[in-house]
Amino acid sequence: MNKEGFAQEILSRLQEVLPQGRDFIALHEPSFEGSEWEKVKTCLDSGWVSYAGEYVKEFDGALAAYCGVKHAICVNSGTSALHIALMLAGVRDGDEVLVPALTFVASANAISYLGAVPHFIDSDEKTLGISPEKLESYLGDIADSNEKGECVNKNTGRRIATIVPVHVFGHPCDMDKIGRVAGDYNIDVVTDSAESLGSLYKGKQAGSFGKLAILSFNGNKTITTGGGGAILTDDDELAEQARHITTVAKTKHPWKFMHDRVGYNYRMPNLNAALGCAQLERMDHFVAQKRTLADKYEEKFVDMEGLSFFKEPEFAKSNYWLNALLLDEGNEDALENILETTNENGIMTRPAWDLMNTLPMYADCPSMDLERSEALAKRLLNIPSSAFLAKTE
Repeated sequence: MNKEGFAQEILSRLQEVLPQGRDFIALHEPSFEGSEWEKVKTCLDSGWVSYAGEYVKEFDGALAAYCGVKHAICVNSGTSALHIALMLAGVRDGDEVLVPALTFVASANAISYLGAVPHFIDSDEKTLGISPEKLESYLGDIADSNEKGECVNKNTGRRIATIVPVHVFGHPCDMDKIGRVAGDYNIDVVTDSAESLGSLYKGKQAGSFGKLAILSFNGNKTITTGGGGAILTDDDELAEQARHITTVAKTKHPWKFMHDRVGYNYRMPNLNAALGCAQLERMDHFVAQKRTLADKYEEKFVDMEGLSFFKEPEFAKSNYWLNALLLDEGNEDALENILETTNENGIMTRPAWDLMNTLPMYADCPSMDLERSEALAKRLLNIPSSAFLAKTE
């Protein structure tokens, strides 16, 4: 089959799964069919729309309970959450932070905010996340230990402070193996779970691993607060610091404006938290719908030559935040034609992100051999994944 025929066949199969009668089907849209209007109206009626209000604490508590952690601190974006989580993990100016090259740019940006250096790691085709086997081998070659027992990159002399596993498209990476390698080299783990709320790794929420973890509630996530994120941790002291730092480090006083360190105006407004509370009530419903949609895609593409539907790893139960088709090796040159054909016909598709090491601001950062990431980036195709698309219309 030529490239044009291949693209048309993919389009046809997508059309058979997706609802008819729509001029355009986005990659991921939110759904507001619960108590969103009621809770947001309560904020408007009361006037409590900014950083203080009942829904901020309610969302913090409900989110922590859902994720199985002691503390959730909701903030204004996933990027803000990762910035503060890395700061609390002790990342300093001049440190290196291990992060996959195959991720959204926010993962690398948050590292840069601290004056640290992203150090790019290869991915695993089974999970799309960090390859623990390649990581272990690589650290065996480049890692040393200083007098404090800290991990040091012997090629650059910089401390390797932290590793940031990313659950790409909502699929959990192998946290046990990554955690073991990190422990062997005395490297802290801060998990970027921006895309994986509702995904389970060996029965536990994907955001419950590591010293700290973060979530995103951007408009395209499984649940949304419009814009927002959260810091997750079981550490009481770190949680208290997170609340303090993200509220401009203001000390408690009935009228004085006293601040005891440089802080950040990162806390989530009550209006956004109200939306989050309503969305979280329907979280299990959303995940069930998204898994149903994934099943439909898998069934539709199972017998198509030249590609495969990307499925969750065996140790995980994924939220399938973004469904993906993976072109077979040798079919990479068909990707642009597929993107053009589907988007021109009202079905939004997109490729994976440009690898972080190819972006101009990160081109000189250290990286391992990225052979797998490079191959995956040329073959991945995201397809529409909104929860409501699973419905029969």
